[in-house]
Amino acid sequence: MIDFFLDTYKNATTFDIVTEATVFVFGILSVYYAKKENILVYPTGIIATFLTVYLLFKAGFLAEMVLNIYFSIMSIYGWINWSRMKGDVHVVSISRTNTKQKVIGIVLFFLTIAVTYVVYHLFDKEILPANYIDIVLSGIFFTGMWYMAMKKIENWTLWIIGDAIAVPLYADRGLGMLAVQYIFFTILAIMAYIEWRKILNNKEQIK
Repeated sequence: MIDFFLDTYKNATTFDIVTEATVFVFGILSVYYAKKENILVYPTGIIATFLTVYLLFKAGFLAEMVLNIYFSIMSIYGWINWSRMKGDVHVVSISRTNTKQKVIGIVLFFLTIAVTYVVYHLFDKEILPANYIDIVLSGIFFTGMWYMAMKKIENWTLWIIGDAIAVPLYADRGLGMLAVQYIFFTILAIMAYIEWRKILNNKEQIK
């Protein structure tokens, strides 16, 4: 297992290894801060996603590259949205999606799949089996990011599913550190879902 992990970096440049390590650290920090409902989720997330764009472009996985560009943009929106205050109270609080938001989420999922599929054709790239998984992951993560910006607990359900799928996918790409990172992401997402659900249950009991 260790040899498999190290072999993927034999031909990698020092710059790429340092970049991937930086993504690893800031990615973990971002999910940790999201779990704690801390606004620092966004600046740390922006650093991680911006650098990931470079790594995925170089690896030839265009769907997730485009997705991480979206993550960077959505992180700015989420940063602004989470920062909104009314008096001393944050305007956006943890909640569940309503029927309308669920429908929008489903539409975003399939729309993202369609757009990322088109992206591959625009770059004239052959779509391999791993790329189809990549495209579906884009839909899951795209919708999850939108739900997170609104502090909807369902975002964690999508992250758990997407992160678990991403682990073997990144390992197969030779991005060992990112594969390990997504193992941590999966664990943190499960913990975050439990923590946010407790907060929601306490709010509902108070009401």
